[in-house]
Amino acid sequence: MKDKILFWFGADFTHFCLSYYLQKMYDCDIFAIIDITDRTKKFFLEQDQVKFKKKWFFHDYIKTSNTPDLEYLANFEKKYDIDLWKLAINERIFYRFYEFHKFTDNEILSILESECKLFENILDECKPDFFITKEPAFHHLEIFYELCRKKGIKILMLSQPNIGYHCIISEEHITLDSYDDLNSIKISNKSFVELQKYLDSQILSKQVKKYNQNKSNIKNWISVLIDYLLLSNNKTIKTNYNYYGRTKFQVISYMVSLILKKQYRRYFIDRKLIKNPNLGEKFIYFPLAVDLERNLLIDAPLFTNQIEIIRSVAKSIPIGYKLYVKENPSQVTREWRKISEYREIMAIPNLTLIHPSFPGQKLLQNCSLVVTIAGSSGFEAAFYGKPSIVYANVGYKILPSVKKIKEIELLPKLLKASLDEKVNPNDLEKYLVLIEQNSFNFDWFDFSSKIHNKFYYNGLLHDAKISPKTMEEFLIEQKETLTLLSTEHIKKIQKLKIN
Repeated sequence: MKDKILFWFGADFTHFCLSYYLQKMYDCDIFAIIDITDRTKKFFLEQDQVKFKKKWFFHDYIKTSNTPDLEYLANFEKKYDIDLWKLAINERIFYRFYEFHKFTDNEILSILESECKLFENILDECKPDFFITKEPAFHHLEIFYELCRKKGIKILMLSQPNIGYHCIISEEHITLDSYDDLNSIKISNKSFVELQKYLDSQILSKQVKKYNQNKSNIKNWISVLIDYLLLSNNKTIKTNYNYYGRTKFQVISYMVSLILKKQYRRYFIDRKLIKNPNLGEKFIYFPLAVDLERNLLIDAPLFTNQIEIIRSVAKSIPIGYKLYVKENPSQVTREWRKISEYREIMAIPNLTLIHPSFPGQKLLQNCSLVVTIAGSSGFEAAFYGKPSIVYANVGYKILPSVKKIKEIELLPKLLKASLDEKVNPNDLEKYLVLIEQNSFNFDWFDFSSKIHNKFYYNGLLHDAKISPKTMEEFLIEQKETLTLLSTEHIKKIQKLKIN
């Protein structure tokens, strides 16, 4: 009997491309949930590259109502132990970050109701053996992922570990499936200097920086404006809640406003944030996380107010230490923060707010301790012999020098204890070996950039028309990479079937 494999497809076509080669290499029935815009939907209706047993267009099933079924939602929450409001309030579309539409409580609840009913119906109908997906970044995929886990469906989640140019396929987004006790792993006893050389060659931040570099030129922007203003009918604003209220006039006005805000905020950053901090004094390092990212909204759902977290850290540090807070250079992709937020951070006593251009490596080298909500800086700190405190279940918390805060009231004691923590380079090397054993070479950032360039005007417009012919060209161009990706998924499927 064939395995039934259910995919989740989004605007990043990585998993559609994967399904094409997987179907060629593995005898299975493929089902798909397709979470895309109206114009892109036409591609899936016309394409014949992947032979779906059945597919569901996610937004076709989502309705809003003034009378959501609260009894159903309460029973769903209790049955599957999924906290729906925690996910909904952290959804960037529903609250805090979306400028085009103010969602009412009933709108949010009715959307949740539609999603949960759809997900239950899909799983009851196709009864998949495996669910293949990316790491959830939005509430609805996180709900579906959690639902699959509760129903015992084997999950293959593609994600990136804390080293660059690698990917892992795991059942849970925060752990390596093949976990060995660190003490049982054989190593070559590398020094911190040798480990730092490894980090420099594999550091994830370099990969992210390259991905975030804006390569768009005037030709891209002209093409986007012509497509959006003249060719798009903008129907998606009525059929996809991610686009509610996004009329063409409002979008253009908003984009102009963002450009001006970005320039003004950068001017403030360059004038007010410290470019050359005193590395000779004792300090604790807190790197700001980028807003609107999964590692805050989903991985640390109760710790999304970074200013309040910074305040609590500042209250907890012992006399003789300062708190150094550094803006994340990738925050430029979100047009920086409000100036009022920078002023609020700067007003906290015993704190220095550092310019995003200052090398984070120097802060890691000279700090006494790193405190991060869920970022990779805690992992990188270990390479410099520095302990760290985290707020989320990050994968690298298996390192003895990494402590997770469980109760905010205990932060002062945990912080003081962590300052005395010693990092053993052997523990770090063992963890790196563990990552290597569970990962494979795949530069997902580079692959996503190729998708953006091929289909989305270099990522400037996601509600784009895509032709099956263009997709066919891309599948041929990327045959070697996608064959590797499919092979790794097949290997994972076979392992999961044995276990």
